[in-house]
Amino acid sequence: MVDTRRMLALILGGGAGTRLFPLTQYRSKPAVPLGGKYRLIDVPISNCINSDVVKIFVLTQYNSASLNRHVSQTYRFSAFSDGFVEILAAEQRADSPQWFQGTADAVRQVLPHVDIWNIDTILILSGDHLYRMDYRDFLRRHDETDADVTISVVPCGHEEASEFGLMKCDETGRVTEFSEKPKGEVLDAMRVDTGKLFKMNAEQAEARPFLASMGIYVFKYEYLKKMLAENEEWVDFGRELIPAAIDCCNVHAHLFNGYWEDIGTISAFYRANLDTAALLPKFNLFDSSAPIFTRARYLPPSKVQNCEVFDSTISEGCIINGARITNSTIGLRSRIDAGAHIEQTVVMGADSYQSLESMQADFEMRRPRIGIGANSLIRRAIVDKNARIGAGVRLVNDAGIEHLDAPDGNYFIRDRIIIVPKDGVIYDGTVV
Repeated sequence: MVDTRRMLALILGGGAGTRLFPLTQYRSKPAVPLGGKYRLIDVPISNCINSDVVKIFVLTQYNSASLNRHVSQTYRFSAFSDGFVEILAAEQRADSPQWFQGTADAVRQVLPHVDIWNIDTILILSGDHLYRMDYRDFLRRHDETDADVTISVVPCGHEEASEFGLMKCDETGRVTEFSEKPKGEVLDAMRVDTGKLFKMNAEQAEARPFLASMGIYVFKYEYLKKMLAENEEWVDFGRELIPAAIDCCNVHAHLFNGYWEDIGTISAFYRANLDTAALLPKFNLFDSSAPIFTRARYLPPSKVQNCEVFDSTISEGCIINGARITNSTIGLRSRIDAGAHIEQTVVMGADSYQSLESMQADFEMRRPRIGIGANSLIRRAIVDKNARIGAGVRLVNDAGIEHLDAPDGNYFIRDRIIIVPKDGVIYDGTVV
């Protein structure tokens, strides 16, 4: 079995996150809030901690300030442990003058920081996926097959298959073929018998006939160093390094049939957040055997007066008065005034409470205070942190607009979902 004391995890969090705009306008993808009180980066870090993987580097590049702050304030191990969670920001050096050019290049550039830890196994993770995995099972598979590389794979359907790297493997689980985001006939050629591999019935196998890479890899460390050193033009795992490894080395698949969601688009983010409030959520935040950790904020309990709340979650520190909330997630320090209706909406809350002086200044400037004003209706929306939504506002998108950027930048529409960005202001009586 792989000794977790001699392994290290690298979490890739440096992408620009353009498909999640405007949520990534001021933050990196892994720093995007999740489920009312968490951030996306909490998921892979918690998976590591729950799997006894406690040497963790998080690689950052774009809009990394809030991610750096969250990691440094949240994850602190005992002085008697050799565990750590540290940020490795993209840096320019004499031997490496460029920023990260891709996933593999990011790992190549930080290897000098990894070398000092005397490891023999490295776990490569993504910072923007939602799933719960015990990496010890993954590592056991890697050890039992004596693989140079082990790739975690999940069965997927035809509609989403072209968005992932797809694989084929033989009866032993050794990967024999890899195709990065195939289309058309190439996509159809990547079908496999997932029923046999995952012990699914015929109907399930027909619905998910492809093996998709989860973007999670275990490498023998010396092998990864050798591959990256000998092929300096390779910048991406999926496009270059993994296909080359399959041709020359021992590459195996680790089969994962649990819930996994790539939070790469606004619609995926929206669905995943609302699902956390479902009766039987696909990603259960109440699993005490594998908790999701986050920053301890020591907030007061939420105060809910004269409200109707259905199938929703409400985080700490909220003040909600006379509102109706349905199928929604309400984030930290949210203020929602009387008569407001919140339906199928993700409300992220606020970073801090407003003082009475600040609210008085808003009143004098005729600007809404932070939160959601009286008698407003918000349906199928995402309200980012510190947003100010006035009284009598209607955010409903009755026209079914698919994509829109408001001229003033105070709201956007993606996949028919209205998004009020961080610090956005929607004045009294506005209708969208």
